[in-house]
Amino acid sequence: MKPPAPTSKPPDRDAFFWWEGETLVVNILGKPSASRDAIGKPKGPQLKVSVTAAPAMGRATDHMVRFLAGEFGVSQSAITVVFGRFNVNKQLRVTAPTTLPSVFQQALPF
Repeated sequence: MKPPAPTSKPPDRDAFFWWEGETLVVNILGKPSASRDAIGKPKGPQLKVSVTAAPAMGRATDHMVRFLAGEFGVSQSAITVVFGRFNVNKQLRVTAPTTLPSVFQQALPF
C-alpha cells in the first residue's frame, strides 16, 4: 500500500510519526540484541523497533537503518538518523517511502 498524500501538519503530542512534505519523520524506541528484527507497537510518542545487532559503536542503529529501508521500500541513503545514533531514543527521517508498515497504516486517521 502506498503512503497517504504528505501533509505538513505538525506532530500530535502523542504521535510517533508525522509527515514533512514527502519525508516521514519517526520517533523510535530501539531494542538492540533482540532475538529478531521487528517493528513493534507504539509506546506513547515512540515506535518500538527491535534489532538483532548489539549496541556497540552505533552498529545497532546501522542495522536498524538497513532493516527499516527494506520495510519502507527505500535505499539506506534515504534514511537519516536525526539524533540517537548511540542511544535507544532516536528520530529518523525517511525520504519518499514507497510502502508503510502496517503499524503506520493503523495509526492513520480515517
